[in-house]
Amino acid sequence: MGNIRQTYIKRVAIELVRHYPEEFKGDFAANKKKVLELTDLTVMVDGVPTVTYKKLANRIAGYVTRYVKRKRGT
Repeated sequence: MGNIRQTYIKRVAIELVRHYPEEFKGDFAANKKKVLELTDLTVMVDGVPTVTYKKLANRIAGYVTRYVKRKRGT
């Protein structure tokens, strides 16, 4: 059986892909960087971006990767 993801993870991922369709590819690492850039999951601490919600960012990036691959048929 497949993984069941929460609705808010799916909602955020799909909205990111709809607003920025050219930013996301089938690569998880690149998608993770873009998710962190485009969302407020990072906090600036002494001028350095610090990831505070790493697990959530990973889940969103993973779903974005699956969604993009499924949508584009690759």
